[in-house]
Amino acid sequence: MAEDTRRQRESVSLTPVAHGLENMGAEFLESMEEGQLPCGNSSQSSEGRGSWSKAETKPRWRSLQLTVRMRSFFREHKQLSKWVFTGLLCTAYIAFLITACLLDFQRALALLVITCVVLFFLTYGLLKRLLGPRLRRCGKFQGHSRLSLWLKRGLALAAALGLILWLSLDTSQRPEQLVSFAGICVFLALLFAGSKHHRAVSWRTVSWGLGLQFVLGLFVIRTEPGFVAFQWLGDQIQVFLSYTVAGSSFVFGEALVKDVFAFQVLPIIVFFSCVMSVLYYLGLMQWVILKIAWLMQVTMGTSATETLSVAGNIFVSQTEAPLLIRPYLADMTLSEVHVVMTGGYATIAGSLLGAYISFGIDAASLIAASVMAAPCALALSKLVYPEVEESKFRSEEGVKLSYGDAQNLVEAASAGAAISVKVVANIAANLIAFLAVLAFINAALSWLGDMVDIQGLSFQLICSYILRPVAFLMGVAWEDCPVVAELLGIKLFLNEFVAYQELSQYKQRRLAGAEEWLGGKKQWISVRAEILTTYALCGFSNFSSIGIMLGGLTSLVPHRRSDFSQIVLRALITGAFVSLMNACVAGVLYVPRGIQVDCVSLLNQTLSSSSFEVYQCCGQVFQSTSLEFSPEALDNCCRFYNHTICT
Repeated sequence: MAEDTRRQRESVSLTPVAHGLENMGAEFLESMEEGQLPCGNSSQSSEGRGSWSKAETKPRWRSLQLTVRMRSFFREHKQLSKWVFTGLLCTAYIAFLITACLLDFQRALALLVITCVVLFFLTYGLLKRLLGPRLRRCGKFQGHSRLSLWLKRGLALAAALGLILWLSLDTSQRPEQLVSFAGICVFLALLFAGSKHHRAVSWRTVSWGLGLQFVLGLFVIRTEPGFVAFQWLGDQIQVFLSYTVAGSSFVFGEALVKDVFAFQVLPIIVFFSCVMSVLYYLGLMQWVILKIAWLMQVTMGTSATETLSVAGNIFVSQTEAPLLIRPYLADMTLSEVHVVMTGGYATIAGSLLGAYISFGIDAASLIAASVMAAPCALALSKLVYPEVEESKFRSEEGVKLSYGDAQNLVEAASAGAAISVKVVANIAANLIAFLAVLAFINAALSWLGDMVDIQGLSFQLICSYILRPVAFLMGVAWEDCPVVAELLGIKLFLNEFVAYQELSQYKQRRLAGAEEWLGGKKQWISVRAEILTTYALCGFSNFSSIGIMLGGLTSLVPHRRSDFSQIVLRALITGAFVSLMNACVAGVLYVPRGIQVDCVSLLNQTLSSSSFEVYQCCGQVFQSTSLEFSPEALDNCCRFYNHTICT
């Protein structure tokens, strides 16, 4: 027994490995770093290196000596080596950018813009480190508090007068914009009436939040650079999402991917979640979130934790954003928790953004709605539930964002794809359940309606009457209000996924040039109504999300379950109003865009299918009493549409 034990110990002894040939290079490097020369004629050397001759040792000794010197040099000049390597990379990138611009400037314009944005933020960060404290001292009105107060009042008055002047001039040609502005005023009045602490409302936070929302909308909707930039961004996202087909076609087959909704849309969520996880691991998401949060915190005066959570909601879902501030949830005030919930209800996740874009929903409007919702959610949340406690997180110092648990890039990508499986299963299950429940409710309502001679009673019909004033206050034309009200009801009582799917069908019928009315039912809505509805549906504010929100937050901070349950319904209503406010701002700013169609040349050519442009031009043909349009144009229109003039 003792002999067996001795053999086992000998079998795991590391002495031969430490002194054998395997460790020869390490011994040489250690001895040379210590400034000692290996003694080739010593007894120890002859035992360990008996197989080496002196002729073989010399060249190996010189090569190892050179390696040690190089390693010592780089160790001593580590910072210099880093700067040289970075400089070479930057030089190569600049050469590549210049070459791309010289070959085709329009093709390289996007890369040039991205480079300029990165350089701007790098320069800003450098100046902030070098001159930040000095500029902050110079910017303060030390001893001039009254001057500072009057300056703020003057700026507020100038902004109010400028808004009134702009509205009076801009709405002279489009009076429907005034309806949207009236909707903003009505929604704000309703929220203030339901405020928890009327006298504690911080009007600085509310005004700055709505101001940031308006400025973002103005940049995206009205200015040409903003409109082009967001359209370009939306197009690039669509191209990026199209790469999902490569993976889903390999797994499910091309036939299923082309024809079946589940295999067409749901794989996009897997791909997008994987990409978001990689960006989160690299720290790019945290960087963007911190910049957006800094802007809102400086202007609105909110605490660091609530601002970070709302900024994170632009990119992640209502259950993932609180993870950004998980260590601080236990000590946050009720007002701050209300902001966290409202931000979750007022926005959508980045992965679902890709799914909605795949429906055919306008990508630029979806992106703009997600960004505009962040400052508006902060503003309206502080209007409904003002801060009356002392927050522990007024300063962003000590509040840090985590980089996740992934150890490398591959693990981050794999974890993102794995997490999305649960999301995809949840969406599929909800769609099956909610559409089945909706069909059952409609059948029950129709049965009850038939008993009192009310034909066609349904959930959508009830919503179209109850929520029609809300749709009208958004700025939607009255004839489109029933359809928009239906979609708002589906979003509030079911979920936004089903509502966006319905909206995409209306849009597809419009683009296909279908008749506007069929059997007394509207087949599509106007472009303006589509855009406003896209903004109004952009958010998780539906009753089915209450359980998701409570479950997510309670799992992070179990002892605050009663606090979360106390304010979750108020936060849900506030989140719904954020989406409506987004739609109203879009209604104030929206102007028709697009190239004017030449109807004469369009209808005089052979047409194989109809389109929205053909429908509009045929409307002009049927109403025209002049000889502007040829008989060929009338024949083309009569092939697609039935009109009395065709008989």
